Amino acid sequence: MTDCNSGRVLEIAASWIGTPYRHQGSTKAVGCDCLGLISGVWRELYGQDPELPPAYARDWAERSGDDRLMKAALRHFGPSHGLEHAAPGDLILFRWRPEYAAKHAAILDHGGHFIHAYEHAAVLRSPLVASWRRRVAGAFAFPCHGR
Repeated sequence: MTDCNSGRVLEIAASWIGTPYRHQGSTKAVGCDCLGLISGVWRELYGQDPELPPAYARDWAERSGDDRLMKAALRHFGPSHGLEHAAPGDLILFRWRPEYAAKHAAILDHGGHFIHAYEHAAVLRSPLVASWRRRVAGAFAFPCHGR
């Protein structure tokens, strides 16, 4: 699925590569986690965060009854079109196991890669190998206009 912002989303996301990992951070070159990366891309596109997230745990594999990340994606991006229809520049969400809440976010890149903030490392480009692919919970195009 193609959207009006894909090239700009990838340009912004790539500019975050090398930003150190910082839990709940969202500042380019200073520190961010996966949600902070998505928030930073959104801010550069639309001028402000879509919403301020409540505190959240580091463990993206935690068993939580509330799928807050997925609910926020649906509120701000609209319905998921699934990985099979995803295009570079799309937001992708991951869940550790099918029954767990989505707890990791990234931007799909060209060539079977994605850009994400990786704990104990930094924002980087990783291959979307089978172990990541099977954990994709949804794919979403950035809206043409901020909501």
